[in-house]
This record gives sequence, C-alpha cells and structure tokens, in this order.
Amino acid sequence: MERARGHRKINERVSRNPVKYLALGDSYTIGTGASDESHSYPSIISRRLFEATGREVDLTNPAVNGYTTDDLIRHELPFVKRLKPDLVSILIGVNDLVQGRPTNRYGARLGKIYDEVAALGLPQGRVAAISIPTWSYAPAASAFGGSDHVQTLTNTFNRIAEKEALGRDFIWVDIGDVSTSRVGSAGWIASDDLHPGDAQYEAWADVIWDAVKAAWARS
Repeated sequence: MERARGHRKINERVSRNPVKYLALGDSYTIGTGASDESHSYPSIISRRLFEATGREVDLTNPAVNGYTTDDLIRHELPFVKRLKPDLVSILIGVNDLVQGRPTNRYGARLGKIYDEVAALGLPQGRVAAISIPTWSYAPAASAFGGSDHVQTLTNTFNRIAEKEALGRDFIWVDIGDVSTSRVGSAGWIASDDLHPGDAQYEAWADVIWDAVKAAWARS
C-alpha cells in the first residue's frame, strides 16, 4: 500500500471496436504482489471475457499503489468521462482505512466516485463494486493496529461500500471469504507479507467473474 506505480493502459487483444473495460482502484487493482501485470484480477477478467465472447477487450487500468478515494477522484475518475467505458470495476478504500480516514468521509468520497460512474448510464450489471479483501491475517497487519483492529475496520468500510453500491444498482462482489480460503499455500501472499500473490489474485478473479459474467458477456 506504499510503493507508487504510475498509471498505465493495458490493451488485451485490441481491435477497432473492443469492449472498453475500466478498472479503478489502488494496489489491489494494479496487481501489486503479482509476478507481473498479467496476473492482476482485471487482466484475468479481461482474458475470461474474451474467451467467453470472442470479442476483443480494451482494458484501462490506471490504479496506483497507495491511492485513497481522494487520489482516485483526482487522478483516475477523469478516465470515466474520457473513455466512456462499457464495463467498470471499482475496488478502493484500504488506504483510507490505514491512514485513519473517518468512515463518514470514506462514504462521502466513495459516493462521489460511484455517482460519477453511475452517470454513464450503463445497463444494469455493467458496474462491479468489489469489497476490500480480508487482509488481517497478513503479517504486515501488525503495523496497522493488529489483526482484530484491521478486521473491524475492514468490515465497517465494506458495509459502507456495499450500501453505496447496491443503492446505485451496481453488482456487489464480496471477496472477503476467498481472500482467506488458502492462507498458507504457495503464492498466496507476496514477499512483502501484505499484498496477494498470483494464486490469490486468480482466486479473486474466479469470484468476480462468477458475479459479473452473465451481465458482462452481454456487453
């Protein structure tokens, strides 16, 4: 949740009329901890969408390590109007949490992000709001108040995000359970003892794809 990486645009088999997928977020979305960017969950979802539909996918992933909701609003939200994407995923909030942002401020900033995306007027199901994963078991959680403190705040932030998402008819995807499903297995946590490894990002993608495939495959 620290080391900054610049935003980038990743094209998955770009054609003249691809499905445009915008992935908004922080280190979890850019895929920090993975062996390379192809193992981030947006890249995996893009490949699965191509395999399911045969249609090219143009993935734009401007996420950056350490970003809060304020950073996303400032640096990533302009992509919404600029690209007019067909599909959007949003996973943001863990850095607001570790920086001690008040929950009401998080809710207000997240609401602004969701409103901007909702203004696209996409058909129901085309926007996926993803929960903050469970990371209280990670060794690095001790630096942020310990396991119990981290889990309590994660649950609180996720309740706020779920309410805001469902209020706008977004798909809500809870990756809390899957993020603890294979703790201790090879590749589950990255060498920084904080971020997911390839295996965990793949498991997230399984859950996210199951939630969105019916709507996204019609895009």
